[in-house]
Amino acid sequence: MKIVQKISLAELQTMAENMFGELVKADVDVAKRIVIVDMAMHYDGEQALLEQGSKQNDVWGINLHPADYGTDDFIEFDSMINIRPSQGNASKDVLDLAVRQKIVEIIGEVVHE
Repeated sequence: MKIVQKISLAELQTMAENMFGELVKADVDVAKRIVIVDMAMHYDGEQALLEQGSKQNDVWGINLHPADYGTDDFIEFDSMINIRPSQGNASKDVLDLAVRQKIVEIIGEVVHE
C-alpha cells in the first residue's frame, strides 16, 4: 500500500498481477487530492488516509483496471467504504456525479502511460 502522486500504467499492471489479477484497489481523498493504491481492502487505505488527517466524507474507494486504461471502464466506482446513507450514498457505487468527476480528474493527474 502506498500513497502516490504519480504512477505509471506499467506499475499499476504489476500491482494488479500481484494482487487481484486485473485490478488495483485505490482510495481517493477528493478534498486533499490524495491517492493511495495497492491494498487488499479499501478499508486499509481509508484508515491510512484518516490517520494522515483526511476526513471520512472525502475518502472514496475505487478500482483501477489497467487493461482498460483510456476507456470508461478504467475506473470502477465500487467499494464497501462508499456506502454512506448520511451523505446520500446508499450504494457501493459513487452516486454523486460531481464526486465521480473529481475522482476522474484526480486519477487522470496521477496515472500516466
